[in-house]
Amino acid sequence: MGVLVSILVLSVLVIVHELGHFLTARLFGVKVEEFGLGLPIGVTKPWFAKKYGETVYSFYPVFLGGFVKMKGQNDTDPSEKSYDSDSYNSKNPYQKIAILFAGPFANFLFAFVLYFGLTLHGVSMLKPVVGQIAPNSAALDAKLQTNDEIVSINSQKVSYWNEIPDIVAQNGSSTMTIDVVRDGKRKLIVLIPREVGTKNIFGEEIKKYMIGISPSGASEVVYYGFFESFQKSFEQTYQASKFIAQGIQKLFTGVISMQNVGGVVSIVQVTSDASAHGVLSLVFLAALISVNLGVVNLLPIPALDGGHIIFNLYEALFRKAPNEMVAIRLTYAGWALLFGLMLLGLYNDIHRLVG
Repeated sequence: MGVLVSILVLSVLVIVHELGHFLTARLFGVKVEEFGLGLPIGVTKPWFAKKYGETVYSFYPVFLGGFVKMKGQNDTDPSEKSYDSDSYNSKNPYQKIAILFAGPFANFLFAFVLYFGLTLHGVSMLKPVVGQIAPNSAALDAKLQTNDEIVSINSQKVSYWNEIPDIVAQNGSSTMTIDVVRDGKRKLIVLIPREVGTKNIFGEEIKKYMIGISPSGASEVVYYGFFESFQKSFEQTYQASKFIAQGIQKLFTGVISMQNVGGVVSIVQVTSDASAHGVLSLVFLAALISVNLGVVNLLPIPALDGGHIIFNLYEALFRKAPNEMVAIRLTYAGWALLFGLMLLGLYNDIHRLVG
């Protein structure tokens, strides 16, 4: 059941992406010859194909993917061209960039809508209640105790646990006054944060100021109004995009090992696990994967939307299209890179399963 849910979620995200391309292409008068769910890899005919208007809507057995085949545009054969008025190639660079960007934008927009729904539903937030206290820490020396509820730090009100790290980082090595509630009574704790070595989420060694406490796990559901939910959903979509972009950059610079690259099996497994934890977990993961699709497709790899955007920016800047043979060779190189990464992800998935 979990696998079917995973396939359904991924299919929806692919359809959202391709629908962005489709609607924008039609907006600029480009004929869409085929809207396909799945990839025509190793097969000559789709399992399903039905023509409505000018477009054939199809389904291929390799269903973890999709495509929009526009007149005059073919990623598998970049030499295929058409300059009819309803073709992709007849449009100016800015129109083509809009068509290309529309796919990733649709994924970002869809993620925003999912985050918005989750935020309106209510967000579980950790209360600023102290759980464990680290040994040899500033908190231990200052006699902070488990179950102390932090009310303010340096007269700055603290409502939820996620506010504490930012306040400590801004404070640095200066003396800090923490107002806590202990056994129903207010108490002031004075301490100086210590700079300690730790690792960030990417596994890099970093230095940061810490006081040595962790949350107790006590939480409450916070409900936001429409406009506040809108703002928080935008921030969440932006932060997710930024995090994924940083992760990709660190992967290609060697900070993150290529062993961490996951493939289709990992995506299905994670999605299946999320579905087992409930609808809210599944929706949250779907939003994150949607952002991931948006970011990845904007990478400047010729076979992806980002690579085609670069080609069109070149044309807009220099008022001439890139050399056709160079563009074709770069596109084939891009496909080779993508298939290489897919095979690496599949190899890592299998290695994790059998290892």
